Amino acid sequence: MQTLTAGTPAPDFTLQDQNGSDVTLSQFKGDKNVLVYFYPKAMTPGCTTQACSLRDSKAELDALDTVVLGISPDAVKRLTKFTERDELNFTLLSDEDHAVADAFGVWGLKKFMGKEYDGIHRISFLVNKEGNIGHVFDKFKTKDHHDVVISYLKENA
Repeated sequence: MQTLTAGTPAPDFTLQDQNGSDVTLSQFKGDKNVLVYFYPKAMTPGCTTQACSLRDSKAELDALDTVVLGISPDAVKRLTKFTERDELNFTLLSDEDHAVADAFGVWGLKKFMGKEYDGIHRISFLVNKEGNIGHVFDKFKTKDHHDVVISYLKENA
């Protein structure tokens, strides 16, 4: 697993969102910063905590010219249910074949309760308005992910 680093161009991608519509990373270029956050599985406790905190921070993120794209290997149908259940107000994207996760270097070997398996590592990337990775967030707890992102955005505005 070779995770992308700050300063490198973000790989462009097009994925389906929770409504079945195509979303392309480059559509935000020149206009908005994009927080591309990878999470393992919709509707699990940690992922729900992280998503709800981002939901509750939307006004602050909007004020900092930042849109949120959450990416997981879940099917569109599950993302729809997640969005509706938790009243999420940002875009979730389905990466079922984990091609985008591979491109960002967040798909790899994980260990949980003595088992090894391949999956998404919980890492977020701030893609700046030029389309480059401005920062990589890889050390945070799900409950304070939004604070870490917002603090970074404010300090580096």
